[in-house]
Amino acid sequence: MKAILTSAICSSLLLISGCNSQVNNNDVNSAISTQKTALASGIEKANIDNSVRAQDNFYRYVNGGWMKNNEVPGDKTAIGSFYDLRDKADDDVKAIIEELAATENLKMGSDEQKVADLFRSYMNSENRDALGSKPIQPIFDAINNIKNSSELSEFFGKYQAVGVGSPLAFYISIDAKDSSRYATHIWQSGLGLPDKDYYFNEAERFTALRDGYVAHIEKMFDLAGLKGGKEAAKTIMALETKLANYHWTRVQTRDSEKRYNKFAVSDLSTLTDAFDWSAYLSAQGVASQKDIIINQPDFIKGFGKLFAETPLKDWQTYLTFHTLSHFSPYLSTDIDNENFDFYSKQLSGRKEQRAQWKRGVSVVNRNLGEVIGKVYVGRHFTPQAKARMSELVENLRSAYGSSIDGLEWMSDDTKKSAHVKLAAFTPKIGYPDKWEDYSALTIKSDDLVGNLLRSSRLGHDKEVAKLGGPIHDWEWHMSPQTVNAYYSPTSNEIVFPAAILQPPFFNMQADDAVNYGGIGAVIGHEMGHGFDDQGSKYDADGNLRNWWTEKDLEEFANRTKALVDQYANYQVFEDLNVNGELTLGENIGDLSGVTIAYKAYKASLNGKEAPVIDGLTGDQRFFMGYAQIWRSKIVEKSMRNRVATDPHSPGEFRALGSLSNMNEFYDAFDVKEGDAMYIAPEKRVKIW
Repeated sequence: MKAILTSAICSSLLLISGCNSQVNNNDVNSAISTQKTALASGIEKANIDNSVRAQDNFYRYVNGGWMKNNEVPGDKTAIGSFYDLRDKADDDVKAIIEELAATENLKMGSDEQKVADLFRSYMNSENRDALGSKPIQPIFDAINNIKNSSELSEFFGKYQAVGVGSPLAFYISIDAKDSSRYATHIWQSGLGLPDKDYYFNEAERFTALRDGYVAHIEKMFDLAGLKGGKEAAKTIMALETKLANYHWTRVQTRDSEKRYNKFAVSDLSTLTDAFDWSAYLSAQGVASQKDIIINQPDFIKGFGKLFAETPLKDWQTYLTFHTLSHFSPYLSTDIDNENFDFYSKQLSGRKEQRAQWKRGVSVVNRNLGEVIGKVYVGRHFTPQAKARMSELVENLRSAYGSSIDGLEWMSDDTKKSAHVKLAAFTPKIGYPDKWEDYSALTIKSDDLVGNLLRSSRLGHDKEVAKLGGPIHDWEWHMSPQTVNAYYSPTSNEIVFPAAILQPPFFNMQADDAVNYGGIGAVIGHEMGHGFDDQGSKYDADGNLRNWWTEKDLEEFANRTKALVDQYANYQVFEDLNVNGELTLGENIGDLSGVTIAYKAYKASLNGKEAPVIDGLTGDQRFFMGYAQIWRSKIVEKSMRNRVATDPHSPGEFRALGSLSNMNEFYDAFDVKEGDAMYIAPEKRVKIW
């Protein structure tokens, strides 16, 4: 995004300069023609690396020039297409916030006052430094006053609602087997390191991180004026290691069917009778609920044993640290910096803090996102863009339908059900039709932690209020200024916030090929999640229900297994490969997305030949547009964390993996046996 805009602005400035200097008309006309061609193509040719053969590594061919000429700055762990757009969204949101923050005498209780004062409360470093850890002292006091296991259970329930971590993550979401109702759920939680493997892997990197974590806990206690930091760190590390032993792996937690375990509340004692479920659920505000869905019942059993055998004082030590850790970015500078030093620097490789205003923008976005979103959409998202995007979505839906009809491996019965699900997809584009109401939230300019506590509590109460009521089909789970997109299996909806609908993903000034290769593939990706290895388990109404014939399901599994094997062979570092099982759903989404986007692009030509622009055919521009959107550079520590925890493959392999399976890509770039991207025709994976 930034590269395209910069190019366009520089061209305009050069043209203005040319008009004011001694330059002949032929030069001006040539410059104008070049600019129009660049905009019409949508391909950032300056980023190409001609030293790399397209047939060997198409991603580095398209993006290698950019990769050589750009370094990750110290305040980031990654740069690239997505991150450029996020930077621009932050700048746009900053402008909105600063206008409000500079306005005096805003009406108390107005949305404008809340945005301005939340931002001010974050930016007031002097006040935060003077207060130190005092804003969370009431929570420390509540922890110290816990007298028994029932009160401990109650604390878990009451304070999770304001962000204090515990081993049980309670949430409310649509019931996967009855999508007409909301249900209560519990997910495994309680770890301070990113994943269970971080507690047990004996590789040097992991042992160093464990040592760093222990040292970090001790220092956090010292900075907060809490006694016994050294012993506390040992206690917390030992307790979390025991918890981690019971955690499911990330691959296990992907299984929608194994995660669906509905219990009558009265039967929770069969998992553990050591924990006071009544006290916990009452504190969450859901005492009247008759059932609850437990995602990882094995974990609950293990947690129950640990809960019973761990001394109360150890749980108090654990909760004290997790309270401090959660609120550390909003306390004094020294506490904030120590939190940054471990979680961002040691764990992720970020060398320096982001600018304070950027962190302030994030705070406002997280807590008042749709207030900002209303203004953002008015300034940065046109009705024409929404209409064009809606057209693209329907073109992709039509192409997906044609692709289903053409599947040789799928029976007619399963195809019929797939068509029903496809027709039921609900697209949401740009922004919500109904905006979130923040009228009950009190925001004060000198009370940052209080603002966040009230915001969290209000959010929790709104979630609880959903129980027993109709599904909020108007609700979005991302703000318009978020650079991302998502599919919800229980709502069967695909959602595209306004901020992603910009170049290189979506360019209103560009030829269709690059748009289909960019945002078209993103649309197809989200549709593809409805038919990936987990999304395909949900029917058109969002219910977890098998709609496949047994034979088709077996053939589908064979094809997805081939994709697992393909990605597992991609080497990120010499000692680290992509986890093909963890990334399977996203890899299916990518392959489906670009395959369907290509079909939609070809259909949009209505039988005509695409023009050649910048010496590139339509097919070539389509595939280059696709490779552009995954352009990125990520620091090593962050990349290693992502490979361990992120269900998305690294950007390079998102491009290479999908395109290596497409016959049309082979034709467009003359890929032959012996080329590094070549896969024998019979081994190329085709799913949708």
